[in-house]
Amino acid sequence: MSTFILVILEFSLSFKLTGMLWRYALDRKIMDVPNERSSHLVATPRGGGIAIVLTFLGALPVLWLAEIISSSVLLALVGTGFWVSLVGFLDDRGHIAARWRLMAHCLGASWALAWLGGMPPLVVFGLLIEPNWFWHLVTIIYLIWMLNLYNFMDGIDGLASLEAITVCLGGIVLYWLTEPNSIAWVLPALLIAAVAGFLCWNFPPARIFMGDAGSGFLGITLGILPIIAARVQPELFWAWLVLLGVFVVDSTTTLLRRVLRGHKIHEAHRSHAYQYLSRLMKAHRPVSLGVSFINLVWLLPIAIIIGKGYLDGFLGMLFAYLPLIGMAFYFKAGASELQEVMER
Repeated sequence: MSTFILVILEFSLSFKLTGMLWRYALDRKIMDVPNERSSHLVATPRGGGIAIVLTFLGALPVLWLAEIISSSVLLALVGTGFWVSLVGFLDDRGHIAARWRLMAHCLGASWALAWLGGMPPLVVFGLLIEPNWFWHLVTIIYLIWMLNLYNFMDGIDGLASLEAITVCLGGIVLYWLTEPNSIAWVLPALLIAAVAGFLCWNFPPARIFMGDAGSGFLGITLGILPIIAARVQPELFWAWLVLLGVFVVDSTTTLLRRVLRGHKIHEAHRSHAYQYLSRLMKAHRPVSLGVSFINLVWLLPIAIIIGKGYLDGFLGMLFAYLPLIGMAFYFKAGASELQEVMER
């Protein structure tokens, strides 16, 4: 009952704080003005993701006092989350060069991994792989990529919010079905509440955007949660990555295709599959809801099978990703906009 009250309180605070940020952004003219790389047509206030950051991080000391999370988890999530959101906020208000952002992201990822005690052992093709310096380095790269891909995928109304909610909902189901005595599900439940309060303002047509402070925070947090899950049960790491499949596949496919064509990694564009689909459908809502549908109907059942130990995690992740890769290519992820025009 106390957890339920905390979830309701967090939702209410997030909703109220987002409204305050909306009014503040309008008064101060902190607007996301459409350009040729945008997927929206109307100037819209931005920075609402700060509500998610403040409400979620503010609830973590309560969980720590209740001995639901450890000191190391508290410091990993609060330290990294605050740092990443601060960098995103400063980048929103001005501009931080890509190399300095990357350095800051590296520091944030290293802080999280240090407090979590490194990457826990993982099961790959039935073999238990003990962590070493190489896997820790790979984990830092993974966290940096999760942070940035979430920023890349936050390009249409409601998409990033619904992704976080459905992924965390899947994470809760995984905990309940695989480790019913664990209380680790409380973390994704609180993140759902924080994002849901913001989504009330961000659902298509959005009245406020998340901004880099919010998207970067969600990306790094959703990158940390699978590592925490792996300490409960190693298979849950792969199960969480399956749940994140749409964002991982779209962003990775888009980046690789653009790099192969000679584009810079940090160069602004609108060549993601979800952006192409939103232009094709002339609407954001069906795309954002469609991603949620895929998460719950396709990815969640596979994640459950992995979590229950019926399927190797890495193999199951590849199986889950294959149709998503096909969809990414079908919807022209990473293709040039000139090619899109010529094929119409």
